[in-house]
Amino acid sequence: MRYSEARSGRVFILRLDDGEVLHETIEAFASEHGIVSAALIVLGGADDGSRLVVGPEQGRSEKIVPMEYVLDGVHEMTGAGTLFPDASGKPVLHMHVAGGRKGEAHAGCVRAGVRVWHVAEVVLWELVDSSARRVLDPATGFELLDPWYTIRTSSSLFWRPVFRKRLPVDTWLSPSRSALCPFRVLRGP
Repeated sequence: MRYSEARSGRVFILRLDDGEVLHETIEAFASEHGIVSAALIVLGGADDGSRLVVGPEQGRSEKIVPMEYVLDGVHEMTGAGTLFPDASGKPVLHMHVAGGRKGEAHAGCVRAGVRVWHVAEVVLWELVDSSARRVLDPATGFELLDPWYTIRTSSSLFWRPVFRKRLPVDTWLSPSRSALCPFRVLRGP
């Protein structure tokens, strides 16, 4: 497990309208309002033909091939997700929803394209002072969340996380004192 801390920032209540694509609309809103990181919930309607990523074809294969499921008919939906920046700083939504219709339910990731049917309500909690980023994982090909994303300093002995607040250099500790250090200290290549 890897983890980091963040603080609560602003809270936004959004109403998405008929035909809007869930992840595209939320990512555009985040960019327009300077939201870098967030946690979200959604509820509303998913339109006929919306697509979900529903897992890989094979569980532990060398090459991961995603499967998609196309919703047949309008579905009620609810879900939760996170928003963190990719390597370029663009906010990227990772959200899973469950949609139900006539006693059947389907769940998956919205990245394939979930279109809103009439309305979707979103509550977005901004997370500030977070160093978390989505970083490309060569083994899976996914941009995975790295909760404690680090940048390299001028010395190969020190690494330090990306924070909005910069701490004085004298707060950095050597690897021999890393147990006392508030930062993850790694030896660089």
